[in-house]
Amino acid sequence: MTFEIEVDGRTRHVSIERAGGGTFRVSVDGAPTIVDARRVGEFGVSLLFPGDAHAVTAIDLTPGSAPGEMLAHLAGRTVPVIVNGRRMARGGAATGSAHGEHRVTAPMPGRVVRVLVARGDEVAARQPVVVVEAMKMENELRSPRAGRVKEVEVVAGASVEAGRVLVVID
Repeated sequence: MTFEIEVDGRTRHVSIERAGGGTFRVSVDGAPTIVDARRVGEFGVSLLFPGDAHAVTAIDLTPGSAPGEMLAHLAGRTVPVIVNGRRMARGGAATGSAHGEHRVTAPMPGRVVRVLVARGDEVAARQPVVVVEAMKMENELRSPRAGRVKEVEVVAGASVEAGRVLVVID
């Protein structure tokens, strides 16, 4: 499989091949490495990248709030990653241009730490709207497009299940 991955505005070309026994050969812009991948919970995937003989770098991936978005958790930091963003735009499914309501949902069970918007607020595409803590990590969930906040369905401190609607953008 091949993908285009966008992180912090930079696009990388990634190819993935099964290498056997839960390991995969992953090439990023042509540079190959072997990655150990394991499922974590209902939605998450944990990727272990071997470093030197005594260190391993772990990246946990969970679904984001927008189509094609993943949240990568590394060393206590959460970074949004867009998968095949240009391909989706060509197909008419770009998150920033679609009309109608868009729901920001919880990617996994957790607790709402902060609600960053209120009903009636104007939001920009990819603007943070709510922060959910899951698996001891804070996940900043973003608006899938520019618009106005139609509903805020949660408050700080609320427990949420995976898939629960948190904010509706119109």
